[in-house]
Amino acid sequence: MATKTDSNQNDAEPEEIIESELLEEEEAVEEEKVKELTPLEQLQEEVRLKDEELLKQKDTFLREKAELENFKKRLTKEKEDFVQFANERLLKELVQIEDNLERAMEVPNATLESLKEGIELIQKQFSTFLKNQKVESIEALGKPFDPNLHEVLNQQESDEHEENTVIQEYSKGYTLNGRLLRSAKVVISKKPSKEEDAEDS
Repeated sequence: MATKTDSNQNDAEPEEIIESELLEEEEAVEEEKVKELTPLEQLQEEVRLKDEELLKQKDTFLREKAELENFKKRLTKEKEDFVQFANERLLKELVQIEDNLERAMEVPNATLESLKEGIELIQKQFSTFLKNQKVESIEALGKPFDPNLHEVLNQQESDEHEENTVIQEYSKGYTLNGRLLRSAKVVISKKPSKEEDAEDS
């Protein structure tokens, strides 16, 4: 009478039995190899395994480095595209102002008064453009000198103003979102010299 174990073996496919036997044989061979290795050979085998592990880690590192480089290149390109798009939007508005300047210059038989009116309209358009871009002019005239906002081009003696007061403005200064874009070029007051005071007396 066949036992239950014999029945299971008979039910298994011949290929499965052969494969199982081969695996058992390979494991036995590996065990025999390990037993046969001398201490030096065992050390060499450990070094070989470590070398294989290092090669795998190096390969992983190189792949991750390449991915990082690709990411940096993609980020740089996206930044360049963004700047280019932002400039494109600004330039479209400036081109419209340029169009109006050309029209003003091409008006036939333009009088000085009509030309002045046209320039004033264009100037208002440009001021609106700057305001939309958060660019604001710096109020300088009559204000105390501020080295953070003003650039002194000259000093003039004055009895009418406190010392270091802006009394003339060569060119306006501007801020962009509250940050200095261009300092105002100004003339500031200083006290009259003592010689002049003596002459006046």
